[in-house]
Amino acid sequence: MLLLQDISRTFPNGTTALQGVDLRVEKGDFLVLLGPSGCGKSTLLRLIAGLDRPQHGRLAWDAAPPGPGDVGYVFQDPTLMPWASAADNAALPFRLRGQDPSPAQAMLARVGLAGFERVRPAKLSGGMRMRVSIARALAPRPSLLLMDEPFAALDEFTRHRLQEDLASLAAETGCTTIFVTHSIYEAAFLAARVAIMSPRPGRIAATFSLGEPVRDRLDPAYAARVATLTQSFSALRAA
Repeated sequence: MLLLQDISRTFPNGTTALQGVDLRVEKGDFLVLLGPSGCGKSTLLRLIAGLDRPQHGRLAWDAAPPGPGDVGYVFQDPTLMPWASAADNAALPFRLRGQDPSPAQAMLARVGLAGFERVRPAKLSGGMRMRVSIARALAPRPSLLLMDEPFAALDEFTRHRLQEDLASLAAETGCTTIFVTHSIYEAAFLAARVAIMSPRPGRIAATFSLGEPVRDRLDPAYAARVATLTQSFSALRAA
């Protein structure tokens, strides 16, 4: 779907966030960008979304770059309109394009918010607000879903439940997903493929094809995934 070649990004203050990033994104991938805080994961996601441009290198799409309606973006903060209901927040992409918003209602039900459509964000829990954000991103059926540490601020119980729901939704919709995290455990649970990034300036230090995702945290295969990623991080620190 996308090939990133020798991507570098330096900000006006002189900070080089990315340097020489090479990465291939396959259609239908669930790719996790895994790395320490400040390594440029979010910057790389913004470049892929077209919200920023690299100083060097290129992003080569197999076909034309996806348009605004073909990309869903979920931030660490749900970024909801506080004055609007859950239904109106989820329907925003449709209303901006003058389209029928009914798919947003169906997606809210799919993420477990049936009965909460008219509730405003202030009356929703943190996990429920994130569900609205995910529904808003997925309802237009994007070909590419970008997620920037969306569960980082949630408690462990809510985080586990949303990880399970996201895995099911990604499988149902078939959209290519790029998920940013600094959690080895989250990457091991969600990913079909993991790209480990080095400390700033970020580059791709290693990639792993993990095969079919593991949906049971008690499965020995899940522990093996965690061990593989942990060993890779340890080797990266020692290098």
